[in-house]
Amino acid sequence: MTLATKATTMNAPLQPSKIARGGQAEAIAHLSDPASYDASVDKVVRIDTHSAIVFLAGDCAYKIKRAVKFDYLDFSSLARRRRMCLRELELNRRAAPKIYKDVVALTRETDGQLKIGGRGRAIEWIVRMHRFDQNALLSNIAQAGGLDSAMCKLLAEAVAKFHDKAGKFPSVDGPGRMAAVLAELGEAFSSVPELISGKRSHEFVQLAQQRLNEAGEELALRAAAGDVRRCHGDLHLNNIVLLSGQPMLFDAIDFSDEFATIDTLYDLAFLLMDLEQNGLRQQANILLNHYLFKRDLDRDLSGLSAMPLFLSCRAGIRAMVTIQRLHQLEPAEREPLVQQATQYFDRCFSYLTHQPAGLIAVGGLSGTGKSTLAAALAPRFGAAPGAVHLRSDLERKALFGVAETCRLGASHYSQEANKQVYARLSKKAELLLKAGRTVILDAVNLTRHDRQAAEQIAERHGAKFQGLWLTAPSAELHRRVDARTADASDANSQVVDAQIAQDTGVVSWTAIDAGGDATQTIAAALNALARG
Repeated sequence: MTLATKATTMNAPLQPSKIARGGQAEAIAHLSDPASYDASVDKVVRIDTHSAIVFLAGDCAYKIKRAVKFDYLDFSSLARRRRMCLRELELNRRAAPKIYKDVVALTRETDGQLKIGGRGRAIEWIVRMHRFDQNALLSNIAQAGGLDSAMCKLLAEAVAKFHDKAGKFPSVDGPGRMAAVLAELGEAFSSVPELISGKRSHEFVQLAQQRLNEAGEELALRAAAGDVRRCHGDLHLNNIVLLSGQPMLFDAIDFSDEFATIDTLYDLAFLLMDLEQNGLRQQANILLNHYLFKRDLDRDLSGLSAMPLFLSCRAGIRAMVTIQRLHQLEPAEREPLVQQATQYFDRCFSYLTHQPAGLIAVGGLSGTGKSTLAAALAPRFGAAPGAVHLRSDLERKALFGVAETCRLGASHYSQEANKQVYARLSKKAELLLKAGRTVILDAVNLTRHDRQAAEQIAERHGAKFQGLWLTAPSAELHRRVDARTADASDANSQVVDAQIAQDTGVVSWTAIDAGGDATQTIAAALNALARG
């Protein structure tokens, strides 16, 4: 097992009866006993994974490294387990200081009894953590339908902040790392012809290699620029918890810096794929868009040329690990995992299918609902997880270095300021189209010059252009802008009046009546785009 498999394998739950206890039996028995803790503990819940056992007792979680040795991991000695416990504490305190408490020894005291944090000889080492409600895991929140737009944005900010602070490794061979993953996936898929036909396996290898060849130069440039970093490495919904209203990343790969030293977008891709697998394409799209906005790096936009490959590999790894777990089950227990492995492989394959890039421009006066429509359209167009939504209101705030909801004065809406905002939009749209990504350009586009400029961006890249022009009665526009709170737009009734007074010239984009509710506007826009 190499670079591809370790992350998801380490979190694959196994039945305790199917895991060798080895010389840790006494420690496991002690930590499983409520009497080993203080008087408030009347029950211990045990969670098993390939490499660890976690005991939930009272307000704490006690995690020991399993005494195992694989080709990618060695916890076979007490000294190694101690070292890895300390490493886990160090790494995870970066993003989850409220969870990771300390490392303590399980000791044998002079009377022969075992004690957590005693003074005797250590027989095992424990990562002690603050226990949290399992309902606070993002996987459970998502399953309950609680992963809304606001939560997705908080999650994007948490991941972006984590990546910003992660250590850089510019000497790593970015394309080489992905080539190794593809080689392993190809070998794994070809070994199970009863699940994946030889033809499909061969087609995957060909398509994946083609995508790697297309993105190889960009991957090398990203590595040289410092975008290969010491990332989380196992970034999915079950390794993120909501504490005090904030998403917190935990359980990062600790046993190998090499395995977690990857492209930041590849780290993000695991989370995007996990959301998609759970039927949450819209949430994945919001996450991607807000992550790109918070990082505000041109090379992240260019780097999206590798996203189909990254997503495919993440789904492929899940397919491969699921296949490997089949061998640990009795024949009667395998059917659900067979279906899951097939679903992951189909997703892995679909990510590699070429999706033509396009540019959809959404224009209209302030209050017509451009941003609401653009956000609704984004998950429905382009390669997974959908189009990149470029919003002039957000670009203006980024240009002047203020928070999204910070109100800007009239000087920030001068002709020169507007020119700079539209230049930012154009540059980003160019980078995205070159990377093969569909763009939704959300701006007033009041002048004929602005509208033509948007059309010319698509033309330069041979991308399909579709323009939508939203309209609504002036009274409705005034009502909407005056009712806004906590929004990136600074438009008010005076701005609307000034826009109405300005001559837009002949607007050739498809007119959409946006005077009704958002659902009606979205439906009308989808119909217009389908006809176009």
